[in-house]
Amino acid sequence: MPLHGQVCILREEREDDMPRLLALRNNMDTQGWSQALPPDYTLPMYLKRFNEREFSFRRTDGRFVIEYKPTGDFCGTISYTGVQPRLSATVGLAIDKHFWGSGVALDAQETLLRFLFNELGLRRVDLWTNSGNKAAVGLAKKSGFKEAVRVREAIWLHGQLSDNLVMDLLREEWYALHPEYDDNLPPVTP
Repeated sequence: MPLHGQVCILREEREDDMPRLLALRNNMDTQGWSQALPPDYTLPMYLKRFNEREFSFRRTDGRFVIEYKPTGDFCGTISYTGVQPRLSATVGLAIDKHFWGSGVALDAQETLLRFLFNELGLRRVDLWTNSGNKAAVGLAKKSGFKEAVRVREAIWLHGQLSDNLVMDLLREEWYALHPEYDDNLPPVTP
C-alpha cells in the first residue's frame, strides 16, 4: 500500500528499482558515511537483499521508493527499521541530487512520520546523521527532531572529522507541530 504525501508517493521497492537504489547507495554525496567507505555495493548484492525478503505478519522494517507525484520520477529511498511495537523505530533517507532543495525530502519524511505515529502508534522515532551533513540536520529539525546523542569526532568524511548525531522525535512533539491530526492514543503514565 503506497503512502501519499503532498508532492511524493512512498511505494514498495520493486526489482526494477535496484539499479537506481544501487547508484544512490554508491554515490558519496548521497550516502557518504565513513563506516561504509568506499561504497562498493553491487547489483547482485541488492538483488539478493530484495529476493530474500521473508513474509511476516510482524513488520519491524519497511523500505520505500520515493516517487515525485507529478511525473512518477524516482527521487530516492526512505525506510524505518528496528520497530519496537508501540515504542520506537529508526528512520533513514537518501534523496537523488536532482531533487535536493525541491521539498521532496521533507514531504517524504513527514509522510513516513505520519504513518509511524498515526498507524503504528510509536512513541519515538530516531535517526542517525553527522554534524557535517547540514542539510540532513536541518531537514530533521524542520520535522521537530532534536539532538539526543552526540559522539564527538566519530566520523571521518570528505577529509574532515564530524560528530556522529542521534536525533529523536517524540510523539507529543510531532502532534504539537501537526494540530491537523488527532492523537488517538492515551498518554503514557508512569
